[in-house]
Amino acid sequence: MYDVVAMGELLIDFTCVSKDGEGYPTMAAHPGGAPANFLAALAKFGTSAALLGKVGNDAFGKLLVGTLEQAGIGTSGIIMTDDVFTTLAFVTLDETGNREFSFSRKPGADTCLRYDELNMELIDNAKVFHFGTLSLTDEPARTTTYKAVEYAKAAGKLITYDPNLRKPLWKDLEETKKQLIWGMTKADVVKISDEEVEFLWGLGVEEGAAYILKNFDVKLVFVTCGADGCYFKNAVASGKVPSLSGIKVVDTTGAGDIFGGSAVYKLLQTGKAPETLNEDELREVVTFACTSAGLSTTKPGGISSVHAYQQVLDRIAAK
Repeated sequence: MYDVVAMGELLIDFTCVSKDGEGYPTMAAHPGGAPANFLAALAKFGTSAALLGKVGNDAFGKLLVGTLEQAGIGTSGIIMTDDVFTTLAFVTLDETGNREFSFSRKPGADTCLRYDELNMELIDNAKVFHFGTLSLTDEPARTTTYKAVEYAKAAGKLITYDPNLRKPLWKDLEETKKQLIWGMTKADVVKISDEEVEFLWGLGVEEGAAYILKNFDVKLVFVTCGADGCYFKNAVASGKVPSLSGIKVVDTTGAGDIFGGSAVYKLLQTGKAPETLNEDELREVVTFACTSAGLSTTKPGGISSVHAYQQVLDRIAAK
């Protein structure tokens, strides 16, 4: 039914666009949530994708479901509830476009997703199952994620994972490390940032990638380094690709997620197991993903910032 199914948060990102004389922000609302941003890239490039998640039966929840539908992302796995409100994230940006997050999520609808609410047929018919860690911060979503990942793994799906660390959402950073590392134990492909590698193990980019491959059953690692590009490594190859240059960064929200979705799109196009890809093949994957993610930073928001496939190819050709 769908090539890729993701599970996790679907929310509204409020981004500061200006401030008044007293410092209070004027904010623009954009659809977001890391798994949704990830799937938006896949859907934009023609891959069939669906989301398992939960929103409030409120104005924002209805807008989000409509946005997914417009983006070509399947919504049969989205639960709408009257009990809690759709999760909201407030994103402030510094002069370089980098973000700080505050959340209205005590609880938010995404944390209230129960395992018995999941449409398991979506997982049954998928090639890839993707998850992050925002669904691991609170119950019942944590147990739901555990069970869904185990189910997908037992069914032989390719498991892709993004730790996506958001410290304000965690009560205890030692528990945070425990949960992020649990995700590592289940994944085949990991997209992780240099900051997350430092947080988990105090390692640099190359050392961190090697550590992940040695200590977990992970087949392929992408370590994103913001403006410094991405380092990649599997059992047979490694290398680094620079980030997209010569662009005006407006908003980095969702760029890492869009990198992940774009990389998985290219992985699926190869038709090969991630651990068998050679350096040239991986460099092509990462160049496409870095370019797609870079272009997304020239527009505000996450889901709405993904550029068309041909635009990405044209930018690669213009280098």
